[in-house]
Parts: sequence; structure tokens; C-alpha cells
Amino acid sequence: MSDYAVVNPATGETVKEYPTITDDELRDAIARADAAYRSWGRTTTPEERAAIIRRVGDLHSERRDELAAIIVREMGKPIEQAYGEVDFAADIYRYHADTAPELLKDQPIDLLAGEGTAVIRHSPLGVILGIMPWNFPYYQVARFAGPSLIIGNSVLLKHAPQCPESALAIEKIYRDAGMPDGAYINIFATNEQVEWVIADPRVQGVSLTGSERAGSAVAAIAGRNLKKVALELGGSDPFILLSADDLDKVAEDAAAARLDNSGQSCNAAKRFIVVDDLYEPFVAKLTAKLAESQPSDPTREDSKLGPLSSATAAHRLQEQLDRAVAHGASLHATGERNGNFFAPIVLTDIAEDNPARREEFFGPVASVYRVANEDEAIEVANDIPFGLGSYVYTTDPEQAQRVADKIDAGMVFVNVVLADGAELPFGGVKRSGTGREMGRLATDEFVNKKLIRVV
Repeated sequence: MSDYAVVNPATGETVKEYPTITDDELRDAIARADAAYRSWGRTTTPEERAAIIRRVGDLHSERRDELAAIIVREMGKPIEQAYGEVDFAADIYRYHADTAPELLKDQPIDLLAGEGTAVIRHSPLGVILGIMPWNFPYYQVARFAGPSLIIGNSVLLKHAPQCPESALAIEKIYRDAGMPDGAYINIFATNEQVEWVIADPRVQGVSLTGSERAGSAVAAIAGRNLKKVALELGGSDPFILLSADDLDKVAEDAAAARLDNSGQSCNAAKRFIVVDDLYEPFVAKLTAKLAESQPSDPTREDSKLGPLSSATAAHRLQEQLDRAVAHGASLHATGERNGNFFAPIVLTDIAEDNPARREEFFGPVASVYRVANEDEAIEVANDIPFGLGSYVYTTDPEQAQRVADKIDAGMVFVNVVLADGAELPFGGVKRSGTGREMGRLATDEFVNKKLIRVV
């Protein structure tokens, strides 16, 4: 089977295969992208580029039904969540079209001595390679490509091998929006080809959203070639519960945060850290709430939980669960597994030496930890290699700020879940990556902040 193929995870059917790009085609793509940057990035204004990006967002909205159906086939996302992803991608493009031109204006510097002027001018870097994952096929591309293109860079986009149909749909949207030839090019490249793309002197940076392993590999290649790199990697986000006026609402939020995208979201709440007096009732309420969302056909409008993205993903999750139980964890199942479909699971009694304690479970699995107090909750939350997002639930505003300051994470959400926004920066620390996407900070990634001093 080809590296790039649509394999419906709900049925196992191979829908269509796509050939990988040849080396000669890839060299041509790099040359076209470089030529596009030298015209697009240097002869157009941010306002002109933003107008095209706005049209990209509008076309996502206009083609909403088509785009949503594609990712249900490709990776099993429940249809209503697929619509939500398309809408969010459209919002991201429009947000950057609205805000980036202002952010890219020259920034004057007040001189301490001497005559003349000095400004920081935001200029493009050149060709940027984007390596995108399967779990949010449109949203991930939007948050990388939108600001990068408004800056004036050109983009080579390598999507996940199981998302070729959505990758081509995105490329067509860019073309139909009026993007110049070569400014945005989809490439069905192999990992070996990606290595020499990064090494090519015309390629000035690489952005990867994916696994910790993929991030380490790409960062090593980029480092050898002295290339700018932005990494958005995995997470095992803590959900710290310290006090509650309405425990039913907290359990409802916890379940929603865990099951988003069938549990396959990097910044989903995955480890629930609960103070002792709330632990037993919370476990009971969370388990009951999770049980309400049993896996179903993702094409159904009422589906809340679809299959895992592939047979490989399902096998990997089962191996993790078996290993966790073998090391003493208690598994509370809410239903049965059926192929790639997993009913939600709660894990408790996870000892310090259990591998599950520091792994990321990419599926509908909630791990719950009992702690004595706030300090122990913070200790457990930070005792992990990752540092992407985090959640704090408390009725004490001062405690909320205190805990938020002490959590090692790129994002903290207090008393709320699923609150991402186009205006909010996204990114992590530790082994969850480097750099920020979305919000105002997105325009600070692949840009040359050029000093121009004039006397």
C-alpha cells in the first residue's frame, strides 16, 4: 500500500491511495516555492497577502460540508466535531487576516544616543516546511500556514500520510483563493525526502506538530543544518481539582475535556489530580459521565465518540492499557472494545513506578490520582516530561492564581475546558515543544526582525 492512503478507521476500508512525490518533483516544488517567496514575499504588502488568507478562510466556510466529510473518512472524527474544526480553521485564517498587517508594521526604536532613526522591520524568511499531524487536519494547517504566508514566506506542506484527501482539498482552496503559484505547495513526501528538504539551503525553517519522537528527529536534522524550528508536540495535561461548588458540572467538564476528538487531542485533560475529600465522588461521577458517550458511527449527527484514527493507534493504546494493569493499575471500563472503537476507560491506583504515570494516552482513557493537598497536586502535575496545557478547578481565586503560577505548562485554563480561541497563543514547554502558534505570538515565529538604522 502507498504511504499516503485514506483508510476509513470505522470500517477498515482502503478508500483511495495516492503516490508519493518523486525526487525530481520535490526539487521542482522547492524551486517553485523559493521563486514564489522572492516575488510574493518581497513585492506584495501584508494587506494584500492578508486579503488572500481571508479568502482562504471564507472558502473553508463555503466548503464546510465537503471538508467535514473528508476527515470523517480519513481519521474517524465525529461529524459534528468535524464541522467544528472546519469552522475553527476558518476563524483562524480570518483572525490573522485582521490582525497580522498591523503587527507587521515597522516598530520604531527610541535611540539612546546619536542622530537618525532605527526601526524593526518584519520581513519573511523564505521557504518554510510544515509537517502536520492527522488529528486536526485543517486546524493544524491553519494555525501554521496562515500567519506564515501573511508574513510573506512560502510554504511546503507535508501532511500526515493518512490525510491525503484533506491535504489536497486545502491546497485547492489556496489555489482558488488566488495564492500565487508556488506560495503554497502540498507535498506527499517520505520521511527520507523530508530530511533533505530541511537540509536544502532555500528552506529557512520547519514547523512540526506531532509526536515527541517525530519532533526529536526533525529538531536534530534542523539543528545540524542550522534551521529555525517550531515544535508542537505531545502532552499529558493535568486537570487539578481542589474544590467545587458543583461537582456534577466539574465531572461534565472533565469528561468533555477528555473525550474531545475521541480522546486524541494533544492538549486534552488526561491526568485528573483530585484532593482526597473529593476523590471518591469525583471518580464515580466522572466514570458515569464518560459512560454516557459510547463509541458510534462517526457519520451520525449525535456521535460523540468515534473510532481511534487507525488500527495502529488502537493496538498502541491497548498495549499501554495492558502494561498499566500489569503494573498494578485498576481499570474501570464503561463498555467493550470493538476493533478501533474504544469505550471510555478510567484508570486509578497508578503507582509511582507504573509506566502509565508518565505516558500520554491518545484515546478515551482518563487517569485519576488522589492527592492530599494543593502542594502535592502541583508536584504530581509537574512530575511528567510534558508541559503543554493544564486545567485548574477551584472556588478560591487566590488559589487559582497561585497554582497557575506553579504549573510547568505553556497554557493554564481555570474553571473552563475547550476554551481555545484563534486569539489565544498555543504551545508548550519541556518535551511538549517550542514556539507558539495562534494569537499575536504566531507572527513572531517565522519572521526576520530586521534592524534598519539610518543616519
